[in-house]
Amino acid sequence: MSQQVNNPLHGKTLETILNELVERFGWAELGYQIRINCFLDNPSIQSSLKFLRKTPWARKKVEDMYVHYFTKKN
Repeated sequence: MSQQVNNPLHGKTLETILNELVERFGWAELGYQIRINCFLDNPSIQSSLKFLRKTPWARKKVEDMYVHYFTKKN
């Protein structure tokens, strides 16, 4: 098995990533920055996870936002 040394998402679940983003920004700001209805219309962690797990482009945007705001850039 190869190490995931350079992967800032290694060991993070999608649920953890989403919870940290919601805690920091709130649903309204998430919906503003990433235009998807699961963040804008009656948002919840469960409904958002369901959508993100089956929609790769949306999941990538969420992961990219997490990496941008929660990891240190050297």
